[in-house]
Amino acid sequence: MSQIKYYIFVFFTCFCSVIFSQQDDVEDEDILVLRLQNRLDQATLDNDRGNYYNAKDNLDKALAIAEKIDNKSSQGKIHTKIAKVQFLVNEKDQANISINKAIQLQRDNNDYGNLAITYNIKGVIHSTEEEYENALEYFISAKNLFEQENLEEYTSEVTLNEAKVFILLKRYEEAKTQLEKTIIIAKKYDQNRRLSSALIQSGKVYCALKNPKMALSQTEEGLAIAQSLKNIENINEAYLTLSDIHEKNEDYKNSHYYIKKHIHLSDSILNIKRENLVPGISGQNISNYNDAKNAQLKAQIDEVKADSAFTRITTILSIALITILSLLTLSLYKNNNIRLNTNTMLHKKNDELIVAKEKAELASKTKANFLSTVTHELRTPLYAVTGLTNMLLDEEPLDHQIPHLKSLKFSGEYLLTFINDILQINKIEANKVEIDPEHFNLKNKLENVISALSNSAKDQDTQIHFEYEKGLPETFVGDQLKISQILINLLGNAIKFTKDGDIWVRAYKIDLKDNIYNLRFEIEDNGIGITKEKQDHMFESFSQGSVQINRKYGGTGLGLSIVKGLIQILKGKIYLKSELGKGTTFFFEIPLEYDKNADKLEVVEVIKVNKMEGLDLSNVKILIVEDNKINQMITKKILNKMNLYCDVVDNGEAAVEKVKEVTYDVVLMDIHMPGISGLEATKIIRTFDKELTIFALTAVTLEDKMHEFGDAGFDDIISKPFKQEDFEDKLHAALSGEKIISSFFS
Repeated sequence: MSQIKYYIFVFFTCFCSVIFSQQDDVEDEDILVLRLQNRLDQATLDNDRGNYYNAKDNLDKALAIAEKIDNKSSQGKIHTKIAKVQFLVNEKDQANISINKAIQLQRDNNDYGNLAITYNIKGVIHSTEEEYENALEYFISAKNLFEQENLEEYTSEVTLNEAKVFILLKRYEEAKTQLEKTIIIAKKYDQNRRLSSALIQSGKVYCALKNPKMALSQTEEGLAIAQSLKNIENINEAYLTLSDIHEKNEDYKNSHYYIKKHIHLSDSILNIKRENLVPGISGQNISNYNDAKNAQLKAQIDEVKADSAFTRITTILSIALITILSLLTLSLYKNNNIRLNTNTMLHKKNDELIVAKEKAELASKTKANFLSTVTHELRTPLYAVTGLTNMLLDEEPLDHQIPHLKSLKFSGEYLLTFINDILQINKIEANKVEIDPEHFNLKNKLENVISALSNSAKDQDTQIHFEYEKGLPETFVGDQLKISQILINLLGNAIKFTKDGDIWVRAYKIDLKDNIYNLRFEIEDNGIGITKEKQDHMFESFSQGSVQINRKYGGTGLGLSIVKGLIQILKGKIYLKSELGKGTTFFFEIPLEYDKNADKLEVVEVIKVNKMEGLDLSNVKILIVEDNKINQMITKKILNKMNLYCDVVDNGEAAVEKVKEVTYDVVLMDIHMPGISGLEATKIIRTFDKELTIFALTAVTLEDKMHEFGDAGFDDIISKPFKQEDFEDKLHAALSGEKIISSFFS
């Protein structure tokens, strides 16, 4: 009978499993989501009450639901919460495993907000293991991610943890800085518990920095907040800190008073020494956790005893099976230990790589900001150089001075080109160059580029030949400005390195698919050529053959790097073929959409006229706002030559007052000035004058900040140093009442 009973039990178990699995399959996902949230809420309540075993049990069940509905975001958060519970009950190895799972899920899911929370907990774990430098790196990563996600309110916990580590390292000034940040954020978001802790820690720091007055004030303020919240841990910490402060002040009576209060409160909280516990965890809580685990084990033992009614043959088979499984388990345990150690090492290395990546990204941002600052500082004096040179050339210099002035002008223009090339490289590397497609005639574009460079070719006694494939359409949709820049760079290079020779420019079709032409362009010359060794590095920045070639032929070595970047942005490719002494051919291929509906563009001859001559300038008033005296003088002289009257002020405050007193037609506003900036001055002016035309006359160059100018109220930007005709065009538009359309912002 016992054998029959056994088979019935097995059948019933399998039948129930099938039924329940079918029910699970059809279970509504919305119900599972509600169950998941209920489990998480209950886990939070259990955790706050110190019922860590119940919290862990609820989190495990929540994790099973999250895995069932394949909710990666919830899985990452739950692993973080499990790690926190395991850390609180001193299961540090298991906590590390859980937190590494959370980090991997959150990275894969781009869940940067929760990844920052996980980094913070990882930093705390490292700090308890006295791995302070690792802890600080995780805290920095957490802060960076919170700032990236605009989650400022969460950074107070990270800065507080950082400060605690700095205190342990006796780096009190750094601790003070982090605590000041914590206090500001905690006050801003009403985080009173964190504010109390930060003030008490601040008291410790000021005590160490021998500022007893501030130490006492900060600690007492933190104690008052803790008492209002009935936060026993912070109250106890404050008592101990006040005792230390009074002892250093040789006020032994108060020191003794607070140490007695600290000991009394400690005895009521803990029955074992605080040093042997994770901060904030009572021995009772850990005992409860272990008791619950033991109760679960006991229940399992009782369940095993209840099943002991099975036949002796079943028991013998079970023992044999258990023996085999034990041997397998032992083997698996050893393998798992090896794998765990390997995974831990891999996670550590992976974390180091992530931190290094974040540091590299920060360094890249720092480089971009540095380049912006340096180029601005270079363009400002360069405005003076080019402006003064042009003025001197217009003022009938002596014959022997003209070559020197032309050389100075050439050098200034060369330096400006170099600065612009650096900025272009910087923008390409930062992925800040956008495609601006428009209708254009490709054949005319090529002919115009060749025409523009024909004089340079004649100076080299070189002839340019143009071949445009017969039957190839002429009208396309594409970014003609970038295509022009590519062609000018490559053709300019060919002219530079070809003397008494020939250059061929060719354009033809490779293939056609869905109205998209894949076109190949060739620029071939029979100039000096390039060695095999140099060809591999031709498209790198500052690479141009050799120092001797740089000096002989000129150039910065940036042109080909810019060309490659622009071609990649246009989804094309570039390569070259060259032989030393025989010449070089550059090939590049780009896709262009055929514009079959466009009419053939007519070539209109542009006749340059002086637009300002048709305007009445007698009553026009212009205000120059510029702090640099040389730049003031240059801008004023340029305007005076155009028969325009102008006033000059050297700061933003004076500009605001002047606009209130005098009715101006145009304001030319510098940006970086002492006192308030040009941006702030313009914002103030716009509060009482919406119609006044205000141009930003500045050397600022980073286009990703141009929206700030539009938001401040500028009509347009004139970038220094500027071309005379561009300056005149913008002034003419403002004074003639035309609608000003900015090329920087709309």
